[in-house]
Amino acid sequence: MSNKTLRIAGVTRTFPGRGKAGPTLALQPTDMTAAPGEFIAILGPSGCGKSTLLRIVAGLDQPTAGSVTLDGAPVTAPGADRGMVFQSYTLFPWLTVAQNIRFGLQERGVPDAEQQAIAARFIARTGLKGFENHWPRQLSGGMQQRCALARALANDPEILLLDEPFGALDHQTRELMQELLLEIWEADRKTVLFVTHDIDEAIFLAKRVVVMSARPGRIKADVPIPLPYPRDWTMKTSAEFGTLKARLMGEIREEVRKAAMA
Repeated sequence: MSNKTLRIAGVTRTFPGRGKAGPTLALQPTDMTAAPGEFIAILGPSGCGKSTLLRIVAGLDQPTAGSVTLDGAPVTAPGADRGMVFQSYTLFPWLTVAQNIRFGLQERGVPDAEQQAIAARFIARTGLKGFENHWPRQLSGGMQQRCALARALANDPEILLLDEPFGALDHQTRELMQELLLEIWEADRKTVLFVTHDIDEAIFLAKRVVVMSARPGRIKADVPIPLPYPRDWTMKTSAEFGTLKARLMGEIREEVRKAAMA
């Protein structure tokens, strides 16, 4: 279980312009705190800075102003205390499933026998047993994302960062991956920041949904999701789910309209 608090304080991001184009303000001052073990979904229209914010927390991008800290320690670069899963399939094509999962452990100098044991555990937890020696090109999209999730979890990060990890999957596979992620989160209670465009997905997974405005992004609303865990697909048909969906849809439609007019 995660035991560190993530704080985002006054973070902004401006990208320099090219040619005659001036600089682009992608992210307005943003403040957010994630308690240990909290599952937060970040929802907003395209181009609102969701992925930029996640990359800053990951240490893959630097804020123009403000700071990110994990239990008071500044985040300035990637680290093993944060694991990230992207929307695109980012497995190393020259490594097998098992080798991909062991990659971070190998980079950290974990003994070989321990690497094998950890990889075997996450292969089993993500339903990849029997595919340990397959290459990424031999896997379906859902299996590749299961492998990417296993690779991120194998390093035992404090924070799990997911940038629309199921966005490229078909509907049925996406729902199965949501259920798998919830099973793992309920067992491990990692702190999770999950970027998505999908309102149903955000409600189904998260304890809180942070809604971002159209670009330049800012946090427009922070909506608690009081649905009990464990959750299954039948919850999506409940009246409570429908009420939350209507509220969030109203928030998002307003921002999409602003983005289209801009």
